[in-house]
Amino acid sequence: METTIFYAIIGIIIFEYLLSEFLWYLNAKNYSPELPHELKWIYDEEKYKKSQKYEKEKYKFSLIEWFFDISILLIVLFSWFFWFLDDFLRNIFSNTFLISLSFFAIISLLQSFIHLPFSYYFTFVIEEKYDFNKSTKKLFFLDFFKSLLLWFFIWWILLSLIIRIYTILWTSFWLYAWWIITIFSLFMMMFYSNIIVPLFNKQTPLEEWELKTAIQDFSSKVWFQLDNIYVIDGSKRSSKANAYFSWLGPKKRIVLYDTLIKDMTTDEIVAVLAHEIGHYKRKHTFQTLVFSIIQTGFMLYILSLTLWIKEVSFALGVSEASFHIGIIAFSFLFTPLSLILWVFANILSRKNEREADEFAWKNYNPESLQNALKKLSINNLSNLRPHKAYEFFYYSHPTVLKRLQFLEKIKQEN
Repeated sequence: METTIFYAIIGIIIFEYLLSEFLWYLNAKNYSPELPHELKWIYDEEKYKKSQKYEKEKYKFSLIEWFFDISILLIVLFSWFFWFLDDFLRNIFSNTFLISLSFFAIISLLQSFIHLPFSYYFTFVIEEKYDFNKSTKKLFFLDFFKSLLLWFFIWWILLSLIIRIYTILWTSFWLYAWWIITIFSLFMMMFYSNIIVPLFNKQTPLEEWELKTAIQDFSSKVWFQLDNIYVIDGSKRSSKANAYFSWLGPKKRIVLYDTLIKDMTTDEIVAVLAHEIGHYKRKHTFQTLVFSIIQTGFMLYILSLTLWIKEVSFALGVSEASFHIGIIAFSFLFTPLSLILWVFANILSRKNEREADEFAWKNYNPESLQNALKKLSINNLSNLRPHKAYEFFYYSHPTVLKRLQFLEKIKQEN
């Protein structure tokens, strides 16, 4: 049975790789040096050519990175690396708790440092070439080590609790782990902007009076209580514009990237925020939260069933079943279900994006929203014509072209 499970894992990995390669290939076939007719009201010739070159470079880079990842993974599996690491740690520690923690720590460190050169190349070669990167090498490595330390601090606490629960409550551990992860997720959603963001970025209250007044006026108009508006110094890493909305907890917070304020007019920024508020008003944020909690519970339940089958651990070459080896095997075997859940989440997300656009159109200036979407796509060199299959699998938002066409349709109907 172990051999069957092992080759099932190999088959799943290869299938996922071939599927991704096929979808990327289909998407690459849509690249065109000529400006398509339907994009002439968004892109000019020069910007469009630049966006296509950017997409092609990202595509080639992704192919190399993905092939490298799969190659390393297959080498790890066929060389019984997980058995070697498990056996090595058992010779050092007698405590299963310490073995599991050390196992995950080593795997995480290896993954982080293996992917570091790819991240460096993407940031300082590709993003630099297209004028997106504003980060320095010092800041890049500082971010890397900060993220690593933060990951270890947070996830070691969380993982320690889950492992302890597993060793005490085998049959019902998934239920208690579900509660812990849910509470942790809610805590992070409430205090992410206050605790995590300041470690990497500076947030200052919005002082620009005209913009602040416009945002507050719109919030009052749609009966949305807004307590905090902040500006984040995103320009120290990238020229790409963004904004996010923290909605859980006693105080709602809107955070605008300084690049967004620089690139857009007051009306356009308010239109973007109207879209974000639309998500809240249409209960999308709550819906996403519930879906995430249910998905986590489902995943943990399936995990608990997998951990009871010792042959799943044995499939990775070890002689003794364990929590950490079971988790690794499960992460491979769960891939098909994960893909289905991923696609469903993207379908739901695209529907929600259209509804949020409709809210912004009805409650604010539709032309400002359209102009904002055009600027975002041009400034970020977005691909507005991905292949339909690629879009179906990977896009959590409709393309900007589809969003603009949707808004035009609403305008004509009204």
